[in-house]
Amino acid sequence: MVGLIQLLGGPMFGRFADLFGARAALSLACSATIVFFLLLAAANHPAMLFVHKLPTIFMHVLPASQMVVTDLSEPDKRADALSKLGLCFGIGMIVGSTLGGHLNTRYGETFAACFGAAGSAFSLMLVLKFIPKTTKGQAPRTNTDTGTAAASENKNKSIFNLGEITRLMKFPGVTPTFVVKIVAGLPSGIFQVMFSVIAMEFFKLEPEQNGYVMAYFGIVSMVVQGGVIGRLTARYSESSLLLLSIGVSSFVGLAQGYMQNVFQFCLTVVPMVFSLSVFNVITDSMLTKSVPSSDTGTMLGLSASVQSLLRTVGPTIGGFLYVNYGISSIGLIQFVVNIAVFVFMLHRGLKKKVEQKD
Repeated sequence: MVGLIQLLGGPMFGRFADLFGARAALSLACSATIVFFLLLAAANHPAMLFVHKLPTIFMHVLPASQMVVTDLSEPDKRADALSKLGLCFGIGMIVGSTLGGHLNTRYGETFAACFGAAGSAFSLMLVLKFIPKTTKGQAPRTNTDTGTAAASENKNKSIFNLGEITRLMKFPGVTPTFVVKIVAGLPSGIFQVMFSVIAMEFFKLEPEQNGYVMAYFGIVSMVVQGGVIGRLTARYSESSLLLLSIGVSSFVGLAQGYMQNVFQFCLTVVPMVFSLSVFNVITDSMLTKSVPSSDTGTMLGLSASVQSLLRTVGPTIGGFLYVNYGISSIGLIQFVVNIAVFVFMLHRGLKKKVEQKD
């Protein structure tokens, strides 16, 4: 349900950010999170568990934060800035999960939910205090902005204007990047949404052991996003890094197809987190550079909808594969799909170089 709601809400949320500013969008996301936790605290019936998910249509805190960073960062340093933002969210996920577990154990679910609402309210105060009211004017204009200023002035101001949202797909390079993001990201997305089932049924992990594995995930992610991606983007082109991430992901799928225990899985975590982090950061950076700076919010909203799409269809596809063909099928499909995308992109890149030489 959350995946479907955010799939529909992502583009509209991005459009809202372009029309009213990234700070307004981030404030809306924090406000929706407050309502989300308060409804959870008041839930006394299973139906309320569905009702309290409704505010997730506006709960796009990560994309909204990416919008702020995109507006305030220079294009050539954008990928590094987005990776540092991922580092911050990684720290928050580790600390938040640990603190939430302790609060839930000692004081109960209602108190934990109220504490979440209070934390979100504090986040809202920080946003209003420290984020500039106007962020787009402070960022350098990209080459894509040339010739689009007049069109931007005449844009329809409705956040529900599907034409204004879908027109971004017509910019050079946007549609191919989206296709790669969906096709190459689907297999790894299936494994991610199925991991809780795999941990319990295949690895036979207890909740405490599963917590250690998730902490390991978080630490590796922090190291990769905080200390690796920035250095790579300074030395190599984004197209090369995208190709590298897809190639690494294919071999991660091959390893996951033959793993038998949790130790073997932990060995695959490092390359898996590396490929996922590089893939997500680079595709987001490429997409925002492909459109005018006035439309980066909408583009990030569309990008976030890709993740929501994977969360929507992933459980159904993953459940079918796991029940009928086992965990190895998920990994092997990831290997085949990513190798195919890798070969296609490599051939396309070589063809472009030949055309440029001619």
